[in-house]
Amino acid sequence: MADNSSLVGNEPLYLLMNDLVTVVQLLVIIFFSINLLLIITFFQKECFYTTTRYILFAVTLLSDSLVLFLSDVLAILTRFNIPIHVCLCVIICVVVIVYITVTPVTLTAMTLERYVAVCMPLHHGELCSTRNTINCILIIHALSSVPSIFIFSTFFGSASLKFFTKYQLCSVEIFMIYLWQQHLRSAIYQLQFLIMCIILAFSYVKIMKVAKAASGEDKQSSRKGLRTVALHGFQLLLCLIQLWCPFIESALFHIDFVVFNNVRYFNYIVFYLTPRCLSPLIYGLRDEIFFHALKSYLSFGLYKGNLI
Repeated sequence: MADNSSLVGNEPLYLLMNDLVTVVQLLVIIFFSINLLLIITFFQKECFYTTTRYILFAVTLLSDSLVLFLSDVLAILTRFNIPIHVCLCVIICVVVIVYITVTPVTLTAMTLERYVAVCMPLHHGELCSTRNTINCILIIHALSSVPSIFIFSTFFGSASLKFFTKYQLCSVEIFMIYLWQQHLRSAIYQLQFLIMCIILAFSYVKIMKVAKAASGEDKQSSRKGLRTVALHGFQLLLCLIQLWCPFIESALFHIDFVVFNNVRYFNYIVFYLTPRCLSPLIYGLRDEIFFHALKSYLSFGLYKGNLI
């Protein structure tokens, strides 16, 4: 009798979670489709894939799309308690951890590009050449790989071979065997984001000084650069909060799995989906050239706006 009443009492929560899963899937499909559309638009014109800020924008779109897809798969598996082989889980988690970090690091690189464009316009062409941009992308991926290298190297050194033959609910938390591993991950993330915040603050102050001293078109360009850097700062703030989510979830994982599941879905919507819908708005819609190219593509070339 007690078990039946418990099931009945939990039924509204179960239905609510199912509705939440449906909403999340719709959001993922919408954001993924928008990103795909912007990526296709990016390859329509040569000026986009030869210009630093648009190349870095494309990197954020690709990394966000990959994270959206893989993290959604993990969320569905966790929601319906579907275990997968540990080796497959390792591969998925490595990719997710790397590309979760790629987005904020790329945003920092985009902030530096705006700083060079506004404060060092004579050197912008040289410093932001296509070759330097490719090198920058390689550096971004190298820096973004640091957390996963530390996390999984400590895991491989601590876990038994038997563990790799098991099927588990896939989550990064299962690779945190000892408490010191969580502290190490926290230290790496905090150091990375402290450096990013310093770069962001430095760029904002420098651009603001130029904006105050400029006049006419230069002043307008500087103010636009300030707004872009401020929006990047908001994105980085959301990404910073996102990095604290695993520590909260890790504590709940060992206390109450139902609460862990619910909190994880809330964090996923607010701190994973939201930052990944801002990049299309900042560069896909606010950027005049890209916006006109997008309208032209959607109208099958009938729209003839301010296209380069």
